Amino acid sequence: MKDFFSLYSHGFARLAVATPVVRVGDPQYNLDATVELMREAAREKALLAVFPELGLSAYTCDDLFHQQALVHGAEEALSILLRKTRNLPLAALVGLPVAVDGLLYNCAALVCQGRLVGVVPKIYLPNYREFYEGRQFTPGHTARQNEIRLAGQVAPFGTDLVFRLSELKGFVLHVEICEDLWVPVPPSSFAALAGATVIANLSASNVVIGKDGYRHQLVGNQSARCLAAYLYSAAGLGESTTDLAWDGHAVIYENGTLVAESKRFADAAQLALGDVDLDRLLADRMRQNTFGASMRRHADQAFRTVEFSVPVPRGRLSLERKIEKLPYVPSDPRTRDARCEEVYRIQVQGLVTRMRATGTKRLVIGVSGGLDSTQALIVCARAMDELKLPRANILAFTMPGFATSTRTRSQAWQLMRAVGATAEEIDIRPSCLQMLKDIGHPFAKGRKVYDVTFENVQAGERTSHLFRLANFHGGMVVGTGDLSELALGWATYGVGDHMSHYNVNASVPKTLIQFLIGWVAESDEFSADVKRALRRVLETEISPELVPGRQSSEATVGPYELQDFNLYYILRFGYSPAKVAFLAWHAWRGKYRLPAIRKWLGVFLKRFFQNQFKRSAMPNAPKVGSGGSLSPRGDWRAPADGTATAWLEDLKKIPA
Repeated sequence: MKDFFSLYSHGFARLAVATPVVRVGDPQYNLDATVELMREAAREKALLAVFPELGLSAYTCDDLFHQQALVHGAEEALSILLRKTRNLPLAALVGLPVAVDGLLYNCAALVCQGRLVGVVPKIYLPNYREFYEGRQFTPGHTARQNEIRLAGQVAPFGTDLVFRLSELKGFVLHVEICEDLWVPVPPSSFAALAGATVIANLSASNVVIGKDGYRHQLVGNQSARCLAAYLYSAAGLGESTTDLAWDGHAVIYENGTLVAESKRFADAAQLALGDVDLDRLLADRMRQNTFGASMRRHADQAFRTVEFSVPVPRGRLSLERKIEKLPYVPSDPRTRDARCEEVYRIQVQGLVTRMRATGTKRLVIGVSGGLDSTQALIVCARAMDELKLPRANILAFTMPGFATSTRTRSQAWQLMRAVGATAEEIDIRPSCLQMLKDIGHPFAKGRKVYDVTFENVQAGERTSHLFRLANFHGGMVVGTGDLSELALGWATYGVGDHMSHYNVNASVPKTLIQFLIGWVAESDEFSADVKRALRRVLETEISPELVPGRQSSEATVGPYELQDFNLYYILRFGYSPAKVAFLAWHAWRGKYRLPAIRKWLGVFLKRFFQNQFKRSAMPNAPKVGSGGSLSPRGDWRAPADGTATAWLEDLKKIPA
């Protein structure tokens, strides 16, 4: 792939929100301030810069807007701006008053390399509290002209414009101005249904107590509702403080996620940059079929499309935005704790509901001393508490095999006793050896053959015991396998750990389970004995312990932290392997080099797309996160006999 290390090769667009220092009624000064920030945005390789409302004249001119000198001066400033930025590889939205047919409009002008691409007038003019725009301006939707001559050029004019960037797939821009966002149905709602993926808002928006939080809510919610990027730039230093104050607040949101934000009350001009993931927006629109249904319902809202062109930067260009290493695990400790508690409650509630529905009073679970069975066991314990049943009704079994370590065996016993379960041990080696003899396996004759059959005989024997124990005691087998293992096909099909009556972990990835156990260990959910046992489990290497000697799961299927990263972006957004690798390189390059990322991604693709048959027959389990589950009845439906060919071909685009 050419320019693999450029964000523009992977569906991103670098965008900017600008807050210049202005002078009231001084278009020449404001022109210079605007051009300087445009040049800075171009140096930063941005494609678009959004400036505040009426920025060429300043917003707080009041009745000065009815002075011809100011209106003509703003138009002349726009004309000079077009000349000065003719060779600048950047598009920009600047605000100015525009007279059309003897009426004055509050407008946003889209300029690009000396071309006036289009002019959009403001629709909703606030005339309440401190605002008095209805005195000076005319609502944009009443304009009769759909084309005007301004700054020496003829350009489309109206509130029904969307601007499509020729060089970048998925970049479709819509413009609204300040109060347009404050109304119950903003114009951008219809523009998004018409294909706009990037919404820009040129705003003045004076500051009062708490208004910054309200702006965040408005912009964030509108970006999420429209499945779009939303760029908002508010006026700042230099606006009149006769009766108002200004904080220069500018933000960029992407589908409800804050990407960039300016510093409020800055004493200098500012430029806030954000790398927006257009692929994410398009992926969500494609999956969320109600977006398409809304589009069809409001098809009568017609828009005109204007094509424009900006040279896309070439060469190496890294992302400015942070890519979380563990997408399933929030990096903020408080948010992470809240997430862990919620996941834990969902798991408990799912199991409690299933027990009530079946009338089951006992649970049967195999406890290995590893992460997954530990999490499942503490979920079982809390479910018993919720149902006011004794924890002794948890029939917990540790079942050592040919490779069980002393450490995990002792951890299993420590945990089962601490939780208060009815704990027993069943040595599966005799029954496994009998089966190996029955099928003629070399291990039964004394040879050290540790193949997949050798491993699966042990895994299957454990599950077989659990189901028969459930029959015998009138209980229900609780599954322990997690989302990561299901994604990688890392489970013994049917008669092994793949099967249970109900699996509480099936949509919880391995990386999150580690934090879940850690959260429980630090909370007041259980006694000090349980907490000590949990901390010991967290210190143990992840291993199936089916082969004598040191056996590491991650040496075979790859580091779970990388594979969970791959799973999130492929399952949640359907990204191509090349893009996933680009994101992983940004997130993990301090630990993994690109060849390692490429190698383990290849392992993931083969195992994920060629093990669907296991997921097609998985037990019931509660979905816990928006990252998706792999239930064939839920988020993921795929053919059991599919191949990974297309994904492995795309993998070749990643530099080796």
